Amino acid sequence: MHQNELKILKEFYNIITPSKQELFDKIAAERTNYLTVVLENVFQEHNASAVLRSCDCFGIQELNVIEKDNQYKVQRDIARGAGRWVDLYNFDKGENPSIDCIKKLKEKGYKIVATTPHTKDVTINELDLTQPMALVFGTEGEGISKEIIAEADEFVKIPMYGFTESFNISVSVAITLNVLRNRLEESTINWKLSPEEQTALKIKWSKKILRAGNELEVAFRERLFQKD
Repeated sequence: MHQNELKILKEFYNIITPSKQELFDKIAAERTNYLTVVLENVFQEHNASAVLRSCDCFGIQELNVIEKDNQYKVQRDIARGAGRWVDLYNFDKGENPSIDCIKKLKEKGYKIVATTPHTKDVTINELDLTQPMALVFGTEGEGISKEIIAEADEFVKIPMYGFTESFNISVSVAITLNVLRNRLEESTINWKLSPEEQTALKIKWSKKILRAGNELEVAFRERLFQKD
């Protein structure tokens, strides 16, 4: 199966520029789904956009957005095109989108880590990294909902040394991802995308930069793999 996908990617690489091919290969090799970010009900557009940008910068491929009361909106001048490269999953349907999101992530094997002060919390420097984790960040004012706190497997905090009680949410995400990314880099954990996942991602990126990318993929598959 992977050989077939490599053939599809080769077809796209015959179209896109060598510089873009090199960039895709380089960045896909540094991407991860081992960590994923969850935003619950964030209402400030500049913060939501900055988080998307941070995910891209730190190689986090998936961002999950829970929209209970506030719609997630991206400011292009802040996100700087990150929305093209990061996979965004919205949870805005049903009676409790928060629980729907957490359930989906647990089914994928993620440990749910709530970033909120708690009596049993650990710091981002102490957090156990041996299991894939979903890092949940709440609203600027109210934090994470009681529903997610009840479903969380662990609680984590960022060490602070001043008078204020919390960082801005976009800053919190950036600090957390920076520390955890560095810790993963220094570990022996197999946390990067597999070759198969990298190939699928590069196909997806190729489609995004080409006009009628989806139609091109269909045409490639029909030509290469159609049954006699």
